[in-house]
Amino acid sequence: MKQLRIRVLAGVFLVAGVLAWAGARLWDSVGTLPRVPLAAPIVLAIIAVILLATALSIRSRLRAQRERRPGAKGVDPMVAARAVVFGQASALVAALVAGMYGGTGVFLLEFLDVPARRDQAIYAASSVLAGVAVIAAAIFLERVCKLPEDDDEDHGAGAARTE
Repeated sequence: MKQLRIRVLAGVFLVAGVLAWAGARLWDSVGTLPRVPLAAPIVLAIIAVILLATALSIRSRLRAQRERRPGAKGVDPMVAARAVVFGQASALVAALVAGMYGGTGVFLLEFLDVPARRDQAIYAASSVLAGVAVIAAAIFLERVCKLPEDDDEDHGAGAARTE
């Protein structure tokens, strides 16, 4: 499984942001811009909390297993793999959604004197912050679940060639 790359997430964020900004300008010129839902930052924050709780749970179980505590419950490798996949997918979607709301928010900065548009800009900014929290939690989860052998990917291939 490949690691998340910050560059890829930043690229998704920037491309989505530019497209959303251009789309918001176009949409506003021909009609009414759709509202930024209040639920967007809430849902993203809930996902970030779930990812963080999962990472902390797995980390504490791995620590207990390493320290050989009596009654320590191990971590099933499939559970860890599924958690990492969920984290990676969440990070990619969060980068896309945060970029979309970021671009919309940048467009809305021109209209901060209108109370309804100001509220929409606040919701968009909150969505971006919550999206960044999802990405941070996903990266933390990925680091928690990383196996020590994954540090050197060529280790297995090099050992096979020398034997």
